[in-house]
Amino acid sequence: MAGKIKLENKNSKLKTVKLHTFAPYALLFALFACTLLPTGCVETTDNETIMTSRKTRITQISDQEKKQKLLRELERKFENPNVHFELGQLYQAEGLPVAAEYHYNIALRFDPVHRDTQAAMVKMMADSGETEKARLQAAEYMRQVSTSSTGSRRLAMAFQKQGLDEYVLACYQQAIRIEPGSAENYKQIGYYYLSKSDKVRARDFLSRSFEIKPNQPDVALTLGQLGVEIKIPQKIETNPMIPEKSVE
Repeated sequence: MAGKIKLENKNSKLKTVKLHTFAPYALLFALFACTLLPTGCVETTDNETIMTSRKTRITQISDQEKKQKLLRELERKFENPNVHFELGQLYQAEGLPVAAEYHYNIALRFDPVHRDTQAAMVKMMADSGETEKARLQAAEYMRQVSTSSTGSRRLAMAFQKQGLDEYVLACYQQAIRIEPGSAENYKQIGYYYLSKSDKVRARDFLSRSFEIKPNQPDVALTLGQLGVEIKIPQKIETNPMIPEKSVE
């Protein structure tokens, strides 16, 4: 489409100029874009759905292969608590609590202090809505290690793997009460707080651990990353060729 307008130049002469109108083309482009963009969005969404579904299938296949491998291991040695625990974890992830509990009970039968299995049992109860039962069971496991700093710490770490923060802290606090001079207790609870992005508490507990036991390169490195100035005591080496001065 084209239109005509008249322009007056400096010599006051009229000149006719053709003016092309692009409105129809802009409209067509807009309609094309509106048609194309939703399709692109749908394709993107579909691709994401396909990728997610593919990853899920791969995970399921991987879990099934792992399960078959664990079952073959049980055929060779049925009294392996670690294998029963791992099978219980797989069944629990599949939403099969009865099968999971079966393997957890067998694991605890062969190893009554298998901390990972104990924590998994509490997690399963909590996930099924049996909050009070889970609390009582956790209290029982904590009672079993009430005189052991190491046992309390290991139970805390097992609870941590299951994401049971309430019991994690209770166990670490129990470990510190039992053995307040243990650098390992302060170290582990410090790293726990660090995993929760609580840098203030992490720094406090890791600093306390380092004060008790300065020879901890990993703790020193972490404290340095947290902005704490660390001075590592160094051994003074003596030259065997130079005799030491005698003290009179």
